[in-house]
Amino acid sequence: MLNLLNLIRWKNLLMIALAQLLLKYALLEPFGVATSLDGFGIFLLIFATICIAAAGNIINDIYDVETDFVNKPHKLIVGNSISEKTAYNLFIIFNIIGVGVGFYISHLVGKSPFFSLFVIISALLYVYATYLKRTLLIGNIVISILVGLSVLIVGIFELLPVLTLENRAIQLTFFKIILDYAMFAFLLNLLREIAKDLEDIDGDYKAGMNTLPIAIGRDRTTKVLFVLSIIPIFLIIYYVVNSLYTDIFAAGYYIFFIIGPLIFTSIKLFSAKTKKDYHFISDLLKLVMFFGVLSLLIYYFNLKA
Repeated sequence: MLNLLNLIRWKNLLMIALAQLLLKYALLEPFGVATSLDGFGIFLLIFATICIAAAGNIINDIYDVETDFVNKPHKLIVGNSISEKTAYNLFIIFNIIGVGVGFYISHLVGKSPFFSLFVIISALLYVYATYLKRTLLIGNIVISILVGLSVLIVGIFELLPVLTLENRAIQLTFFKIILDYAMFAFLLNLLREIAKDLEDIDGDYKAGMNTLPIAIGRDRTTKVLFVLSIIPIFLIIYYVVNSLYTDIFAAGYYIFFIIGPLIFTSIKLFSAKTKKDYHFISDLLKLVMFFGVLSLLIYYFNLKA
């Protein structure tokens, strides 16, 4: 069971579930925004999302056996504790369940074309693992878009089906908030993907992959990553200055738990040289993403106050 949980990256799936739950119950519900999903509906949306994400993690591990054998042999699961055939079967099962539940939810909200989202996400995760991951930057961008979409999908299914002329302004306002969080997830995950490529350069090179560090070298990629890391820092500072300047608690949270760690990450990139350094940066970015998810609670507590 533990091997299966590690194979599907259960910690990442929990973060997705937490983000979607907080969007529903810390942002939309407390403010009385019109939504299309009840408690069971949001559970189904979360379930469909994490099933498809789990399938994506499995197929990624199947095609990463060669690189993982070099980069992280102690974490190798497929071909070791779980056979490749079993992994493929699990990939198919999780996909069928996720897409099937997605089909039901789409009809539940009266928007059957939304079903195509689950099919597209499932297909892109497969194409990413089998081909795009080996291409220069395209794989990094695609997987980061999908991470952002795991956030945005809540707004798509909750807000758009009940959009009317009367509530258009308020619905689009909250959709924009969710879109901002999706952009944050995209940017942070893109940084993390590049950091992971720097960490895994040895195994990726032996597997014939064409990641950014392999194409332009580790030092130049580190400089590119440093420049990219500045973007979310300035965007979040701009948001704090313009939107949270009267809320000391919220501003303090963003400064100490998001802006501060991001600045530290940028500084750390100056001295990063080893696999351990890039692993630390990757973990730190993941922690910042977690704090970004928890920042949704600020809306809830501000309303209660």
